[in-house]
Amino acid sequence: MAGLFAVGITAFVVLRWLMVPADFGALGHYRASALTDNMDRPLVFAGQAACVECHADVAEVRAKGRHARVSCESCHGALAVHASNPAGVKPVRPDPRRTCIVCHTASISKPTSFPQVVPAAHAPEGSCAACHVVHNPKIS
Repeated sequence: MAGLFAVGITAFVVLRWLMVPADFGALGHYRASALTDNMDRPLVFAGQAACVECHADVAEVRAKGRHARVSCESCHGALAVHASNPAGVKPVRPDPRRTCIVCHTASISKPTSFPQVVPAAHAPEGSCAACHVVHNPKIS
């Protein structure tokens, strides 16, 4: 029984040595080189400030509405490539119907104060932008 126990401990130590990176635990309970790996990845999100630099008019409309705290890239997707080359890279405009219902489809998991709709009953066809200004979605 002691031999079996010794084999089990040896197998554990060998497998741990093979599977756990050498720098794991050097700076806490994670792999220290993960920081370098993540810094080497290209940026995909531009951030709110980059959008506002060129689109101040849209930011002003959003600031007055209920979408004031929603990041541009939440609806428009990652825009770092566009922000670095605005003239050369035009982002695709999201389809308001498909984009809006991601957040606004009725669900019991959302607070009752959050604007929710049943898309088929609220507007069976057409774009949300037909009745709402997407950056400040009051009924227009």
